[in-house]
Amino acid sequence: MAEKNPYRQYVSDFARLLARGRDLPLGGFPAMTGQAQAEDAPTALIFAPHPDDECIIGGLPLRLLRELGYRIVNVAVTQGSREDRRAERWQELAQGCAALGFGLIATGDGGLTRIRPETREQEAPHWRSAVDVISGIIAAHRPQVVFFPHDDDWNQTHIGTHLLLTDALREQPEGFACHVVETEFWGAMDSPNLMVESGDHDVADLIAALSCHVGEVRRNPYHLRLPGWMIDNVRRGGELVMGQGQAAPDFTFATLYRLRRWQDGALRDVLDQGRAVAVSQDLADLFPALGD
Repeated sequence: MAEKNPYRQYVSDFARLLARGRDLPLGGFPAMTGQAQAEDAPTALIFAPHPDDECIIGGLPLRLLRELGYRIVNVAVTQGSREDRRAERWQELAQGCAALGFGLIATGDGGLTRIRPETREQEAPHWRSAVDVISGIIAAHRPQVVFFPHDDDWNQTHIGTHLLLTDALREQPEGFACHVVETEFWGAMDSPNLMVESGDHDVADLIAALSCHVGEVRRNPYHLRLPGWMIDNVRRGGELVMGQGQAAPDFTFATLYRLRRWQDGALRDVLDQGRAVAVSQDLADLFPALGD
């Protein structure tokens, strides 16, 4: 009897592809090589709550590096909650950042700890010292763009990192301004305003870098599910970013963000309406250019 449901094969192909991915190597990829960056290259800092977040949300940073010549630096806010894994996770993180061409900064030996909302409320001296570390990194690098999680990203360290960054930005001297890109992973944003497409090559590089976090992906191979998440972002972004009832753009992979600007001590809107940026489109009209 002929198959009546053509989608059974379609679904089976997805399942087989995921299974085949389990046989692919983890880590061991060479550092990315490319042309030297200009001395006045703009800097973007990624404030990653955990090692691996820099890869998961890395679609836009990777495009800024490859298309606009940005210097992308990952700031390892924490090195995870397990003290016995922190040294190993740092080595994995260093390899993953190198594979993408990202720089890497530590926030201290083993990273910051207890970066959670309750720490901000209940342990003021500990929180103050963490804010000073982050404020100092921002002051030293004077980034044109900073990435950090939005304020409802479910995981308590992700939410804590949002609070930590907003506190640190308030510590910057008068006149300091930068673009702020809020990210999502554990908790989806209600109001993203930017959907950035990634090409196949970039997605493959993000997965390869994510696989460098060997200890994490061995227990949960979430690197193999990154394409599925980025596919679903196109579904969500079609309406959340572009407007209810709008058709989704003809993207395969995308990441959702909220773009604003830190200026005069507060976050300011910079977009009148949501934007979807295809791989064929220039990012320069949204982000500071070389030397700005």
